[in-house]
Amino acid sequence: MFAIICAIISGIAMSVQGVFNTRLGEKIGIWETTLLVQAIALTLSLIVFFFFGDGSYTSLKSANKIYLLGGVLGVLITFTVIKSVGSMGPTLGIGIILISQLLAAAIIDAFGLFGSEKINFSLNQFLGIAIMIVGIVLFKWNH
Repeated sequence: MFAIICAIISGIAMSVQGVFNTRLGEKIGIWETTLLVQAIALTLSLIVFFFFGDGSYTSLKSANKIYLLGGVLGVLITFTVIKSVGSMGPTLGIGIILISQLLAAAIIDAFGLFGSEKINFSLNQFLGIAIMIVGIVLFKWNH
């Protein structure tokens, strides 16, 4: 149950953050917003790390180095969310982002990429994704 609550909070936070970053970007610029958002995230992460960090950086040498690109992806995500929400509005922008996330996650699961357990997909899962895509098309068509 805790994982479901975390997923709900994450989805809400990502949508709200997308709008906040877009509005801030309209005022101060996209790259200025991206830098500020990442700097605030770094500061908060450092504070939490100092009080609650319980991992070990010594294990970093055994980690796949491609995983270090997560920071690069964070910058890419901030920039592209601002651009999409600013151009299409929150509902359509976030809707397309969510479907893209779901498709990417499905590919990761289906092929067991990046150390994930391989999951077989049935027709129901593919139909669910297709229905979401149709929903976005209908939303845009009637909009």
